Amino acid sequence: MNQFKCLTNRLASIAVLLLSPLAAQAETLDSGDTAWIMTSTALVLFMTLPGLALFYGGLVRSKNVLSVLMQCFVIACVVTIIWVIYGYSMSFAEGNSWVGGLSNLFLGEVTRESMNGTLPETVFVMFQLTFAIITPALVVGGFAERMKFSSMLLFSIFWVSLVYFPVCHWVWGGGWLGEMGLLDFAGGTVVHITAGVAAIVAAMVMGKRNGFPETPMMPHNMTMTVTGAGMLWVGWFGFNGGSAVAANGDAGMAILVTHISAACGAFTWAVMEWIRYGKASALGTVTGMVAGLGTITPASGFVGPMGALVIGTSAGVICFIATGFIKRKLKIDDSLDVFPVHGVGGVLGTFMAGIFAASSLGGAGYAEGMNMGSQVGVQVIGIVATLLWTAVITFVILKVVDAILGLRVSDEQETEGLDITQHDERGYII
Repeated sequence: MNQFKCLTNRLASIAVLLLSPLAAQAETLDSGDTAWIMTSTALVLFMTLPGLALFYGGLVRSKNVLSVLMQCFVIACVVTIIWVIYGYSMSFAEGNSWVGGLSNLFLGEVTRESMNGTLPETVFVMFQLTFAIITPALVVGGFAERMKFSSMLLFSIFWVSLVYFPVCHWVWGGGWLGEMGLLDFAGGTVVHITAGVAAIVAAMVMGKRNGFPETPMMPHNMTMTVTGAGMLWVGWFGFNGGSAVAANGDAGMAILVTHISAACGAFTWAVMEWIRYGKASALGTVTGMVAGLGTITPASGFVGPMGALVIGTSAGVICFIATGFIKRKLKIDDSLDVFPVHGVGGVLGTFMAGIFAASSLGGAGYAEGMNMGSQVGVQVIGIVATLLWTAVITFVILKVVDAILGLRVSDEQETEGLDITQHDERGYII
C-alpha cells in the first residue's frame, strides 16, 4: 500500500513538472491580445508587400517599376534572415543602454512556451519583424531609379544592423531613451526619423538623377500609387493599433486617432495644392495621407481625437511646405519625398506627442514626475539623438558600400532603366 502511494505521488509530481510550462502560459496568455497582434502583424507586413511596393512603384518611371518592387520584396527577405540570426537579440535582448546583447542569437531562447507579456514571444518577434522590414523599405524612395541592386542589398544589411536595431533598443528594448521616458508609441523615431534622414543622406551622397530638376519625372501609374496608398492606410491600423501590444483601449484610441490624422493630412494637403496651383491632385492627396499617418505614429497611443486633428492638419501643411523647399529650393533629389514626409513628419509627431499627451488636451497624461515642459525636453533629446546617429552612420555606410561595390548604375544604365539593366526584365510589354 505504501509503495502504491509512493508511486502515485511520484507520478503526480512528474505530471506537475510536465504541465507547469502550460499552466504558466495559461495564467498569462491572453487569447484576445494574441489574436489582435497576429492580425496586426499581417496588416503591417501588408503595408510593405504589396502596399509600399505599389505606392512607390507607381511613383517612378515605367522603366524602373520592377526595380522598386524587387527592392521592397528582397528587403523583406533579407531583413527576416538577419532578424532571426541577430536582429531581434540586438533590439530586445537584455544588454546595455545602447544595444541589446547576443543572448538570443538565432532566436535560441524563443520557444512555444516563452512569453512576452500576455503574448507568445513568437507573436511579438514576428510583429516587431514587420517594423524592421518596412523601415529600410521606406529608405528606398530616397535613392530610387539610380542605385545598383547589389549596393542596395548591402546597404540595407548594414543599415538595419547599425541604425535600426540600436535605435529600436534605445526606445523599445530597454535602452536609454526608453528609460528617460520618450513617448514613441509606434515608431516616430525608430521608423520615420531614421528612414527619412537615411533617405536624404543617400540622395545627397549619390547626387541627382540624370536630368533632375530640369526634366519632369512624373509618376508613371497613379492608379497603382493610389491603390498602394489605400493599402497603407488600412495597414497602418495594425502598425499603430498593434503597438499597444494588447487588444485594449489604447489600441482602440490609436486606431481612431490614426484615421483622423490620415484624413486631416490628406484633405489639408489637397487644400494647400488647391490654393497654390488651383487644383488638388491625387498625388498630393495620397502624399498628405501618408504624412498624416507618419506624423501621428509616435503620438497615436498617447493623444486624443483633438490632438489627432491638430497633428494631422499640421502634417498636411508643414510636410507640404517641406517637400517644395527640399525639391525646389535646395534641389535635393530625394526621389519619392521620403524625408519631407517621413522625416519631417516623424520629428513633428514626436515633438507634438509631448504636448498633446497632456490629459487637459484629451491625452493619456504624463508619467509620474513629468509635466509638459519636461516631456517636451525628453522628446527633443530623442529627436536630436536619432537624427544625428542616423545621419552619421548612414553616411559612413554609404561610403563603405561605394568603396566596395559602387553606389550608382552607369549613366547608360540609368537612361535605359533599372528594370532591364539590373534584372533583365520589363514591367510592361512594349
